[in-house]
Amino acid sequence: MTTLDQPGTGRLAHAPADHVPVARAKVGVLIANLGTPDHYDYWSMRRYLNEFLSDKRVIDIAAWKWQPLLQAIILTKRPFTSGANYKSIWNHDKGESPLMTITKAQTAALAERMQARFGDAVQVDFCMRYGNPSTRSVVDRMVREGCEKILFFPLYPQYAGATTATANDQFFRALMGQKWQPAARTVPAYFDDSRYIEALAQSVERAYAAAAEKPEVLVASYHGMPQRYLREGDPYHCQCQKTTRLLRERLGWGAESIHTSFQSVFGREEWLRPYTVQHVARLAESGVKRIAVIAPAFAADCIETLEEIQGEIREAFEHAGGESFTYVPCLNDESAHMDALAAIVAENLRGWLG
Repeated sequence: MTTLDQPGTGRLAHAPADHVPVARAKVGVLIANLGTPDHYDYWSMRRYLNEFLSDKRVIDIAAWKWQPLLQAIILTKRPFTSGANYKSIWNHDKGESPLMTITKAQTAALAERMQARFGDAVQVDFCMRYGNPSTRSVVDRMVREGCEKILFFPLYPQYAGATTATANDQFFRALMGQKWQPAARTVPAYFDDSRYIEALAQSVERAYAAAAEKPEVLVASYHGMPQRYLREGDPYHCQCQKTTRLLRERLGWGAESIHTSFQSVFGREEWLRPYTVQHVARLAESGVKRIAVIAPAFAADCIETLEEIQGEIREAFEHAGGESFTYVPCLNDESAHMDALAAIVAENLRGWLG
């Protein structure tokens, strides 16, 4: 519930007695995830995919080349296949995607930690870059509810133009629509934050302790991107490699115990290698019978982890002779993860709050 300042109090300390009440000043923390369709039916999927695949940060082909292909071919077929994939993982009890369910839980957990530290001075909310709730709608609401300062936190540990940058772009566009813009900050990538690495390591240790037989290799599978983006200056590949190295060092393992690979290849262009689906098959063909896969680039389980890793990638490993496939879940709203995110938020609020 929004607390209102009356004339003579708070923001209206010197206002005339007939001034309408206004929302009490707060600092907003807005976490952002990639997005989700509203449903897995054709038209919901088409709207979502159209927004996602029309983003120039994601597909940087000239619009006159890309849009006819997207509208006439891709968006007539892909909503059916993507919809079927979403249906297979959908949270039918809540009527939403797992990403939505998890992001709500993350927001509640972060809000609880902010309340314990800052009281009512901080308001925590979430938005999606694609789909709902949109960044613009949430920023509008937070401003109406008194957020004079907003810390924007894209939940991508490793920076990439197609993830962190496009989320920031959308946040800045939302600010452009405000008559009275709040002060704004963005949280940088946290790929090498020791608390994030610790949470990852703990998740691996739990998964290995629960496995009937210890995996021989841990594959750190990151979302892919075209090789060209690396050559053009995107730091994503380097940050992924560092995350893997820091995780290995924290676990105290040898170099061959953890491999870095990339998934979700799209189109004909060369993407970052090795491709996860091919890499796990090669591991099986070389005699590795037991592997685990973790997805350090995802703060929450989603279609790429629940369907792609546990479907296509698992099948590739088993078809090539692999016998035991362990998926290490994303950090989601696990306590160590939320403690890490809360600490990162608190550090980025310095100067605004104690």
